[in-house]
Amino acid sequence: MKVVFVEKKYKAAQRFRSIVEDKLARLDKYFPDDATATVCVSKQDNREKLELTISAKGLLYRAEVSGNNNYENIDLALPKIEKQIVRTKEKARAGRRSAPKNVGYEFLEEKPDLKLAEISKRKVFDLDPITVEEAKDAIERLDHTFYIFLNAEDGKVNVLYKRNDKKYGLIEVNF
Repeated sequence: MKVVFVEKKYKAAQRFRSIVEDKLARLDKYFPDDATATVCVSKQDNREKLELTISAKGLLYRAEVSGNNNYENIDLALPKIEKQIVRTKEKARAGRRSAPKNVGYEFLEEKPDLKLAEISKRKVFDLDPITVEEAKDAIERLDHTFYIFLNAEDGKVNVLYKRNDKKYGLIEVNF
C-alpha cells in the first residue's frame, strides 16, 4: 500500500511516519497493491488531528480523529477503518456463498455489529432553484445541520452543511 503524508500546520516526525507505515502495512491483506493511504496530520488550537483515507478499487475508507497527540490518534483511527473494511467485505460476502472468511482482525477485538439501521422516516420534496445565500438563511431559519437545494446560479444540486468549526461546507453534485 502506498502511504502519502499531508501536513497542515504540523510537522510529522520520521518516527511517527514509520509507526504509521508499519501499522498500515498490517491492513495490506485487505487491499490490492495499488491501494493508497493518505494520512493528513494537522494541529488546531491545542489538539492534533489525524485524517486517514484509504482508496482502493473505487472504494473509499475514511476516519478522522483528534486528540492530544497523533500517536494516540492513529490507534483510534485504525479500528474505525478496519470496521468499515469488514462491513464492506461482509456485504460482498453476502452475495457469494463460498467466499473465504477472514481469519482474524488486526485492530478490532471482536467482530463489529454489521446490522445497518433501518430507514425510519422518508421525506419527498421539490427542489426550487435558490442561491447559496438563500440556502444559508434557510438552514439557520430551520435550525438544521444540512440543507439540500438546486443552485440557481449553476443548476446543480448542492448540499449546504454546518461544520464543527461553525462554518459552512458546500457539496456540489455532478450528474
